[in-house]
Amino acid sequence: MASKPCVVFVPTPGMGHFIPHVELAKKLVFNHGLSATFIIPSMGPPPKAQMEILESFPEGINYVILPPVRFSDLPDNSRAETRFILTVSLSVSSIRDEVSSLVGSTRLIALVVDLFGTDVFEVAVEFKMQKYIFFPCSAMSLSSLFYFEKLHKVVSCEYRDMPKPFQIPGSRVLVNGRDLPDPVQDKKNDAYKWFLHNAERHYLSDGILLNSFADLEPETVQVLQKREYGQPPVYAIAPILYSGSRAGLDESECLKWLDDQPRCSVLFVSFGSGGTLSLEQLNELAMGLELSGHKFLWAIKSPDKTANASFFNAQSNKDPFDYLPGGFLDRIKGRGLLVSSWAPQVQVLSHSATGGFLSHCGWNSTLEGIAHGVPFIAWPLYAEQKMNAVLITEDLQVGLRPKVNENGLVGREEIARLVKALMQNEGEASNIPQRINTLKEAAARAVSNDGASTKSLKEVVDLWKNKPN
Repeated sequence: MASKPCVVFVPTPGMGHFIPHVELAKKLVFNHGLSATFIIPSMGPPPKAQMEILESFPEGINYVILPPVRFSDLPDNSRAETRFILTVSLSVSSIRDEVSSLVGSTRLIALVVDLFGTDVFEVAVEFKMQKYIFFPCSAMSLSSLFYFEKLHKVVSCEYRDMPKPFQIPGSRVLVNGRDLPDPVQDKKNDAYKWFLHNAERHYLSDGILLNSFADLEPETVQVLQKREYGQPPVYAIAPILYSGSRAGLDESECLKWLDDQPRCSVLFVSFGSGGTLSLEQLNELAMGLELSGHKFLWAIKSPDKTANASFFNAQSNKDPFDYLPGGFLDRIKGRGLLVSSWAPQVQVLSHSATGGFLSHCGWNSTLEGIAHGVPFIAWPLYAEQKMNAVLITEDLQVGLRPKVNENGLVGREEIARLVKALMQNEGEASNIPQRINTLKEAAARAVSNDGASTKSLKEVVDLWKNKPN
């Protein structure tokens, strides 16, 4: 038997889900004397970015990529969430085989799945492993997932058509139905059925590891830890942040350029690994950044009609620079830097020249912005990002949210107005720097040696180690 007990991770597809699982595994290996094995369901060949991370795994973390699943009868327009869940569900037999192959060579103590991977619990039961969910989103999102069962029973219309906002237990602000996660916005869509299925199965877990921390969402974490829904124990262990880096031309160009800029003078613009804008919106953003008169670093992707078009492949298929307004690059020379598709986000956010973050409000990006004390322009695109935007702008009050015009676009004047307010700490943004710095300090405190999140994770590890198989 191997000396180090093993935790098996089964992430669902998408880099936004995969990376926090990897970072959690590193903590378990480096700080708690465990080993980890990733069993990775797939839809096809892994993206280049994922392979780079897999190939850089430290000693103590192993992986196997499962054969791709085939969606023979799935409509082409099926939502990403449906594909995630089915990818895992159709891989259960392969996951069982891989877990079985580990028996005898190591002590298997826990199975950790994503919020969309609860169908794998049957494997944990079979091999007498403790079954945990790593919930890579906010406490507000987790509370809404449990509250969703009540909404499902009492709300007859589509949530986006609800006439009044409502309160998610633990939240300090009201939420409109239209700001609930995308997969629940169409009750006739299969994604709605699968979302409800996984929400119900959260109750079958032995515990939920939450990528948030008590000082960030105090009331919501408290509600969850009191188990007011009758759900399993919730352990707030955040922030779990990306620690790796990807070398390359863009990275050195970005950081070199930032080195030459004044402190807090640059707005970082990024819609994450999956977010894309329409051609019309891309042009409005370009013109708005130009109008603002402020410096910016923009990780730009080719436009697409679908907001999460690049979710499974962060590289643009065409040159995004071809879609910019005529003469734009010449006019912003020296004031703006554009990089194609990807920028080293952690390094950019931690750079002294970065003073603002125009973000799609993915939860990983949100935590990274908070941990580095960078205020937001909150521009949500898909998934649960609208709820994160509510949290950022209305509850935490560390960002501004643009208003959409009658054409469904954020206009250039609105963009310029918000950039000026944020970068100049004026008007509605005047108190944001103080608030974001308070949260930055709280994030560092949470994961310090004696921090609440550090203690919470140790509590879970002790449970795993000490419970007999």
